[in-house]
Amino acid sequence: MESTPSTPRFPVAVRADGVTPAERYLQRLCDRSFLSLWSYPSTFRDQKASGKGDGKELCDLLVVFGDDVLIFSDKSCSFPQTGDTHLDWSRWFRRAVMKSAEQVWGAERWLREDPGRIFLDRACTQPFPLEIPPADRMRVHRIVVAHNVADRCAAFFPGSSGTLMFDSSLTREDHYQDPRTCAPFCVGWLHAARGFVHVLDDASLDILLGARDTITDFLGYLRWKEDLVSTARTRSVILRYCGEEDLLANYLSVFKNGRHGFSLPNNVVDAFFLAEGDWVSFQSSPQRAAQLAADKGSYLWDELIEKFNKNILGGTSYSATTPLIADREKIMRFFAREPRVRRRMLADALLGLVEKTKNTYRGTRVVLPSNPGDPHYCFLVLPHPFGRPREEYRAVRGNLLEALCFVTKLVLPDALDIVGFATETGLDAAPRSEDSMYLDARNWNEEMEAHARALQADLGLLTNLTTFKDKVAEFPAPEVEGVVEPGPNPRNKPCPCGSGQKYKKCHGR
Repeated sequence: MESTPSTPRFPVAVRADGVTPAERYLQRLCDRSFLSLWSYPSTFRDQKASGKGDGKELCDLLVVFGDDVLIFSDKSCSFPQTGDTHLDWSRWFRRAVMKSAEQVWGAERWLREDPGRIFLDRACTQPFPLEIPPADRMRVHRIVVAHNVADRCAAFFPGSSGTLMFDSSLTREDHYQDPRTCAPFCVGWLHAARGFVHVLDDASLDILLGARDTITDFLGYLRWKEDLVSTARTRSVILRYCGEEDLLANYLSVFKNGRHGFSLPNNVVDAFFLAEGDWVSFQSSPQRAAQLAADKGSYLWDELIEKFNKNILGGTSYSATTPLIADREKIMRFFAREPRVRRRMLADALLGLVEKTKNTYRGTRVVLPSNPGDPHYCFLVLPHPFGRPREEYRAVRGNLLEALCFVTKLVLPDALDIVGFATETGLDAAPRSEDSMYLDARNWNEEMEAHARALQADLGLLTNLTTFKDKVAEFPAPEVEGVVEPGPNPRNKPCPCGSGQKYKKCHGR
């Protein structure tokens, strides 16, 4: 499968555009973070009577990524101006939040019961192109995006960020039934007997998708938060925080056993409260600045994924073993499920291969998994001989990429998922094209091994391996005025910044 545009040769999926400004805003955010192959605005369910009439809107945006399904409902309702904030809140909450939540719950029920009746268009002629996971495997994340509330919230709480607060003791009617006692700009469980719904205003959603801007990173946060609020509810502990961004800052600040996020302390019996301001502190920290600087190169990986995605959706892929979008999506899911930190390493490895390989040479590189379950990546760069037909070159490169995947399994017997990527040699190659390939090596047999040995001998692939390890930290240690940090085990040594404090209490924090 390749990313060079051409005329459509395979089925096309035409995604709808958001109708309202709020829907288009949500679409832009999700396309940026989750990429176009997995984000579908304005999907519809087929409820037409006797084949007549239009389909009914399922939700404002649907994201399907493997077994994870994200259902977004986005309502832009004006905030009333009666002069009574409590009354205004209760009225706005019914229209902007509860109505959206009902849409989310209804969409979830339909997806579980009639997944084959989801369409991209109102006329219900274009089926949803990806596989909806079966109900017993489906992990649903319900998200309501509420607009036009931040300014009123900031005015009601002077000096605050204006994002909605959270109080797990609140449920359905507590938000709006009695305007005299409801807590304006504070949300909790929208329904005690139904699935938890994340209620985000546009400001907090923007922050969240900016900080967790891969599908894996975003899902990791949602799952952790869902577990946290469910644990608090099970233990009858009231969980409160002043804004989604402050909860996010606490989540990012704790990293243990390869995972972000804190656990509800065992000694908490009544309430657990996070004060406001943690996100502001996190944003202004040297660690955050170092993280953002380190992330810049990783967006090369996003650009490559999106080039493939556009051709898959547009039916313009160069070649494919199957015309089905759902099948070709599975290859790209390996690329897209990489978190931001690992994308840094992958982008560096690929760009380094392109830069170091001479324009007339072939180059290969294999990137090993960082964690169990990660795929092995095989990178290939191959020069396009001057004057040779493009079709001939692409066929040769595709065969060589396939051979590289097979030889990788031969050399690295533990490899199960092997993902290949190929492009032209040289940074200035024009036009540039990209190929991808996937080898499921679980059913490896003697015949395949003999074939791989013959390929290795004939083509000279991976015969002289040089191994090196690279450890990538999510929050790289910031530089301190050009002074090198202390060597091994520096925690109890003086900090090189000259503060007089130990390193662990200063820039080693």
